[in-house]
Amino acid sequence: MARPLQDLNGIDFGPDGATLPLSDRRNRVMWLNNDRVFYAGLLGAVSTRTMGGWLVYASLGAPLRIALEDAEAGVSAASAPWQTAQLAVVPPWVPHRVACDERLICSITIEPETVDEAALPAWLRQHAGAVPASHPDALPMLQRVRAAHAWLRTHGQQVAWQTACFDQALFGQPLSPRQVDPRIAQVLQSMRDDPAQLTTAQDCAARVGLSFSRFLHLFKAEVGTPFRSLRTWKRARSLLHHVTRDTNLVHVALDTGYPDSTHFSHSIRQVYGLKPRDLFAGSRQLTVLGDSPAARAAARAEAWR
Repeated sequence: MARPLQDLNGIDFGPDGATLPLSDRRNRVMWLNNDRVFYAGLLGAVSTRTMGGWLVYASLGAPLRIALEDAEAGVSAASAPWQTAQLAVVPPWVPHRVACDERLICSITIEPETVDEAALPAWLRQHAGAVPASHPDALPMLQRVRAAHAWLRTHGQQVAWQTACFDQALFGQPLSPRQVDPRIAQVLQSMRDDPAQLTTAQDCAARVGLSFSRFLHLFKAEVGTPFRSLRTWKRARSLLHHVTRDTNLVHVALDTGYPDSTHFSHSIRQVYGLKPRDLFAGSRQLTVLGDSPAARAAARAEAWR
């Protein structure tokens, strides 16, 4: 029977939760649903990446280094100075680089349309880049991340995590949901459940009874991101459901909604800072956990091959 994970404080992991060297492949695990991603795996080459979600990077050993673009100051991520930390935050759509002397790194992704930004924990919404070690919430957060990693590594197949359980376990509190116009919420749910769908903004506008221009304006106002940008992010994010597949990358491109391998490669490199083949190579020994409509859509696509 699957065991729900809600609060990790004080859990005794026992002998099977004993610490492994970070180089041990059993440490490589990813859990994801439509709302969140927990990734503990290889970092890959240091390059600029631009994700569409809130990112929390956490060290599992050696400190990490983070460099964020400062658009107002005209400083790109490639030239931004490194900040050293155990815990770092990157807001959505901010180009950045991350590095660590350990090959293994941990990151948490929060889909921005699922949370009320103003109600996020203060340490998360008030810091872009390194979270000071002196911040009272920094160490508890780091401890929860490391405990969650150990738990997923040893009990991952038994964990019946839903978003609320995830938030309680990782952040020590539920994250308040974003209130979205029901018409836009309908479009978002469809996009999140099947990111590969070829539905256009015009199709979505017609479905919810809005003019094309009004739909685009309302979507950005409600979500904080243009329709096209969010769809691009959701498709790139959906690749995470496929990274352990042993298949032709052209098939993966088509299954994730890209018209061809050129568009696929360009989009993935822009988001993750890696070529698709390098992303797949680094995920060969990754254990992927979690269930969601998007995961089931990916499984159906694979079954057709």
